[in-house]
Amino acid sequence: MDLKRCLKTTRTFYLFTILLIVFVTVITSDEEQDGNDGPELKSYHDPENEEEDVHLVSSVIVASASVASGHETSHTEEEKSSPVEGLEGEEKEDLPDQPPPPEEKPKEVPVVNGGTAHGEPCVFPYLFQRKEYRDCTTDGRGDGRLWCATTFDYDQDKKWGFCETDEQAQQRLQAEEAEEQYQTVLRMLNITTRRTQKKELYEKLLKVAEKGHQKAMEKVAYAMLFGDYMNQNITKAKEIFEKLAIDGSPKAQMALGFLYAAGLGVNSSQAKALVYYTFSALGGNLVAHMILGYRYWGGVGVPQSCESALTHYRLVANQVASDVSLTGGSAVQRVRLLDEVENPGSTSGMLEEDLIQYYQFLAEKGDVQAQVGLGQLHLHGGRGVEQNHQRAYDYFAQAANAGNTHAMAFLGKMYSEGSEFLPQNNETALQYFKKASDLGNPVGQSGLGMAYLYGRGVPVNYELALKYFQKAAEQGWVDGQLQLGTMYYNGIGVKRDYKQALKFFNLASQAGHILAFYNLAQMHATGTGVMRSCHTAVELFKNVCERGRWSERLMMAYGSYKEGETDAGLVQYLLLAEQGYEVAQSNVAFILDQKGIRIFSDNETYPRALLHWTRAAAQGYTVARIKLGDYHFYGYGTDVDYETAVIHYRLASEQQHSAQAMFNLGYMHEKGLGIKQDIHLAKRFYDMAAEASPDAQVPVFLALCKLGLIYTLQYLQDLNLNELTSQVDLDQLLGPEWDLYLMTVIALLLGTVIAYRQRQHQIIVPPRPHAPAPVPAPPARPAQEQPQPQAQDETQDQGETQAQDLAQGEVEEEEEEQQQQ
Repeated sequence: MDLKRCLKTTRTFYLFTILLIVFVTVITSDEEQDGNDGPELKSYHDPENEEEDVHLVSSVIVASASVASGHETSHTEEEKSSPVEGLEGEEKEDLPDQPPPPEEKPKEVPVVNGGTAHGEPCVFPYLFQRKEYRDCTTDGRGDGRLWCATTFDYDQDKKWGFCETDEQAQQRLQAEEAEEQYQTVLRMLNITTRRTQKKELYEKLLKVAEKGHQKAMEKVAYAMLFGDYMNQNITKAKEIFEKLAIDGSPKAQMALGFLYAAGLGVNSSQAKALVYYTFSALGGNLVAHMILGYRYWGGVGVPQSCESALTHYRLVANQVASDVSLTGGSAVQRVRLLDEVENPGSTSGMLEEDLIQYYQFLAEKGDVQAQVGLGQLHLHGGRGVEQNHQRAYDYFAQAANAGNTHAMAFLGKMYSEGSEFLPQNNETALQYFKKASDLGNPVGQSGLGMAYLYGRGVPVNYELALKYFQKAAEQGWVDGQLQLGTMYYNGIGVKRDYKQALKFFNLASQAGHILAFYNLAQMHATGTGVMRSCHTAVELFKNVCERGRWSERLMMAYGSYKEGETDAGLVQYLLLAEQGYEVAQSNVAFILDQKGIRIFSDNETYPRALLHWTRAAAQGYTVARIKLGDYHFYGYGTDVDYETAVIHYRLASEQQHSAQAMFNLGYMHEKGLGIKQDIHLAKRFYDMAAEASPDAQVPVFLALCKLGLIYTLQYLQDLNLNELTSQVDLDQLLGPEWDLYLMTVIALLLGTVIAYRQRQHQIIVPPRPHAPAPVPAPPARPAQEQPQPQAQDETQDQGETQAQDLAQGEVEEEEEEQQQQ
């Protein structure tokens, strides 16, 4: 019994121990999860303290959007991605539902050709000049041919052979030569800004592409498609894309998808377009991901799916956010062609060349504000000015020497980030930030906060970082607001508070900061600190994606259109419209609406314009919604449908409070087109239009005058005068002697008129004034005493003045007598 009792006690003890271990493990895992329960957000990446960044953020907030230094931006292995080249970026991150990559196959061992061991396989590794080689090499040969040893010790056995045939060697050498030429042309393209030089470089690039170089072929094909520095040739571009697509080029697959979606050079096929877009996205092409995100969001050619759109947009947004630098990157300029036509005085945010030259003149004369403005313009680019860090630095340096704190702070940002022109230097950046901060500049305060947060030139100090960020945020500086949101979200230096993080991210997003949009999207996508909202997250991620490097194509398309290359501009806008840019969709519809397009026939323009007006209206563009009403009203690209026109006008009136839509609804109520005719409702909509916009008051006044006239005529038509006179009995209304009353009134009126006429005849007409008596001529004088002609003129003027005064006096006396009578 004692033994059994002991065994039972031992079992109970072991069971209790196991339960205690499980409980402690669960508590520990919960605590660890509490520290890592948020989505991955973006702030600025610290290039010099990567380990600390990972410790701070782990999977919570990645303080990482390439604050570039002289070093490359570092990410975790899961987040490494290749840089985006121009329009077509590539992402190495796999899709969530993408199958795992296949296992690597063992490397094939080549069989040598020629040498001293022809037909024998290579042996890896092998020794050559006491160095171990694990692959074929060109060392020891002057002709650049690859060889290997067929035994382990070449130095002793001298057994070797070529790893490739003469033909293969020649092809490899040609490929290496083409790659070298491609890199040379690419470097020159990045340096030069002259259009003529770029055209010459693209001619050289065409020769490189003819040698079969894949990247050169891709660039040349896109240049032919868009008409960039080459003559537009969609057919030739399509042929090159088809060759590249066979070899698995994601960029070529995306381009073919675009051609089939837009019907350029091929018959339009949304099914083929979807296939090509999908393969391109699986290959890592960011533009294809963005197009698929928009299609799933809007249900274009696929079933509408918010979650699928979220997946694609998030992949693109990750890359865009990781490319954001401390200086903010280049600005995105969106120009509406319709606004330029309807408002000729508006500049659409573009700066004219004369105005830029005027600012440059002021800057040369020492105007500090002009220097700072031009520095910011060249730092970020946009508004028709290309990004140029060297010019930005020169302008900031001039303004900083004059004591401008903004210029000092921006110089600190440029030194903190570094560039090809300006090497990264934390010490110099810290000096500029301190000078600006001591003078109360929020940009300098934010820069100091970044230095203390990441330990750039100073020890890490979260309290000081929080202090400087708060000072900057109090003055409304967007970077201070963003960093405060980051610190509250991660609990760095403060207690974690998602509500405060959300507050500061919202403030930063109001100023248009791209990382604020990204962080808000992550919070809404995961439901961290807010209710999860897929729709809100997709809209925020879409906003981030539309600020990627491909947004530069907006200005290129605008430039082509303004230079008279309408077809080239249209194709570029078409691709941007596929990516979901609402301004590009409205510009495509506007260009098609104007006619004169050669790449589409005349009977295609209106249906295509209707399609893009529809997509732009779905994104909330009021003018597009009114255009849809106009197209259905007049039958452009569709049948005349007044009821559908009324629906679109009503949507624009109720949702966007458009005065034009209200006026159109008033007209349709007046005429009874598509709805029941109702003059009272017509007047109501006309009045609403006048209240909604001052510009509508004049047309509304004319419409109301017309409406009043129509109402009066309609009333008279409805009124039967014969029946009215038969029903009226004057004896009952005025009495039995109504005719005597009427005759008396007429007699009184006649007498009044006669009396008034007699009074007018009794008024004496005033006589004309008598001519003044002639003035006797003065006696003759000797010749020497004759007055000058000027004196004669003065005497004559005095006589005329006296005569006029006398006549005026007589007229006044006669008027007084008449008044007394």
